[in-house]
Amino acid sequence: MSRSVVVIGGGLAGLVAARHLADGGAAVTLYEANETVGGRVTTNTDDGYTLDRGFQVLFTAYPAVQRELDLAALDLRRFSPGATIARPGKRSVLADPLGDPGAALASLRTDEVTTTDKLRTLALRQDLGTRSYDELLRRPDTSIREWLREWGFSEQYSNNFIAPFYGGITLDRSLSTSKRVFEYTFKALSDGDSAVPAEGMGAIAQQLAAAAADAGATITTGEAVTELKQKRRHAVVVTDSDRRAVDAVVVATGARPAARLTGCDSIPTEGVGCVTQHYRLPDADDLDTGRRLLLNAGDSAPNTVVPMSTVAPEYAPDDALLLNATFLGDDALETDSQQLAAQTRETLSAWYPERRFAGLEPLRTDRIPFAQFAQPPGVHESLPDVRDGGRRTYLAGEYTEWSSIQGAMASGRAAAQAVLEDY
Repeated sequence: MSRSVVVIGGGLAGLVAARHLADGGAAVTLYEANETVGGRVTTNTDDGYTLDRGFQVLFTAYPAVQRELDLAALDLRRFSPGATIARPGKRSVLADPLGDPGAALASLRTDEVTTTDKLRTLALRQDLGTRSYDELLRRPDTSIREWLREWGFSEQYSNNFIAPFYGGITLDRSLSTSKRVFEYTFKALSDGDSAVPAEGMGAIAQQLAAAAADAGATITTGEAVTELKQKRRHAVVVTDSDRRAVDAVVVATGARPAARLTGCDSIPTEGVGCVTQHYRLPDADDLDTGRRLLLNAGDSAPNTVVPMSTVAPEYAPDDALLLNATFLGDDALETDSQQLAAQTRETLSAWYPERRFAGLEPLRTDRIPFAQFAQPPGVHESLPDVRDGGRRTYLAGEYTEWSSIQGAMASGRAAAQAVLEDY
């Protein structure tokens, strides 16, 4: 008789776990409380617009992405390397000359960072290129800002480029996040691309769900697990409409629900949040960023503005430009949507004084209070192992690795392997 396993949660970690468990011969049922799988990686459509939940991108070089996804089938639309640094009345490009030779001259001309900073960036790229991804998560830790100082980067570089750019990745413009996250993502950006699927980020979850179903897993959506009981010979899973005893359970919910279900006190429950607002700008030309995101070097609200339909034309009708803006911090979570939109109009008008943005219309506002778990220096040593969920219960979530798509997928695979080894 095959072992029976319930996976609780249909985010990326749960979907990856379900697939590998089913591939290993287990009888797998996945329960997802929402009507669709994907967790935070979902996409909504609105009158011809493709609106990802929050601003997320796929780093194609992540090892788990390479293992788990069929990237060709996702029909990716790629961002240009680097970014456009913007402040009132001024925009300049800073790009990796090795990844985007066409932008080399523009990058050399920018005065937002020093020439020494540009040379150190190339040296950093070379240094990280010699290291494995696993090694980067084991190296001695400090904050991103302190580590940049140790490397000799100027405060100008940290404040004008790294703070808004990594504010978008870590949701922490202060750069107090673990430098391991910086090194890992910097290497990934050097090794590959940042991209979105033509059908939206939700296509990633749909592909993983299809792979799990093809492997034999049963995926049940709209069914919440309300209780988990851990027994000596089995685990009991109680849902809105069912109760079943199984050999093992993989808890692949968010951090806070996982801590509640399992009682595991090493699951990090302190989160950082953000707000992403999506806009249509009718009858508008592109913002002339060359498929790069715009970094706010003059202020912090919004942190970034992204020309989504320039990167992925499928995201919007032909007669409109689709943009999104991301705001960081607790204050943004409490700010009225119309006020956020007004801030974006004011910011864009300052960056592009020759253009008009009165017609910028909000389409959707995503408020995500727990977008990532907090990752201060040294946090990774305190994270739980996939076997720390209790008797017959395993953990699958980015909170066993690090907060990222990479962490979620890698954790799902590790949890599945642990179950298959133990039963």
